[in-house]
Amino acid sequence: MSENVGGFEDPPAGVLSEAAAAFGLLASSARLHLMWALSQGESDVTHLADRVGGALPAVSQHLAKLKLAGLVRSRREGRRQVYYVDDPDVVTVVRVMVGQLSARSQRASAAVRRLSGTGG
Repeated sequence: MSENVGGFEDPPAGVLSEAAAAFGLLASSARLHLMWALSQGESDVTHLADRVGGALPAVSQHLAKLKLAGLVRSRREGRRQVYYVDDPDVVTVVRVMVGQLSARSQRASAAVRRLSGTGG
């Protein structure tokens, strides 16, 4: 039974399970980095491997998992497989989370510099 609190109903168990699985895949820093890179635009495996600093086979395996989960898609362009995020909501979630944590980290670093008297 779903409860209605504050005008929002609890999602069905199946939806929560799917969301947990998607977040589980993004719990890998390598896959999250790939999603971040793909949120900036489509790319092939070679460019992604260079960008995230991963070995080509490992990046290919991560992309295959993300593709099976429906978080990324691909299309063939000649001999290249081009990957992209087809869901703007997934892009939003990744950008918001990474952006918020980056901003928090920068604020904490600035506070440490101020406290130690090494920056302004």
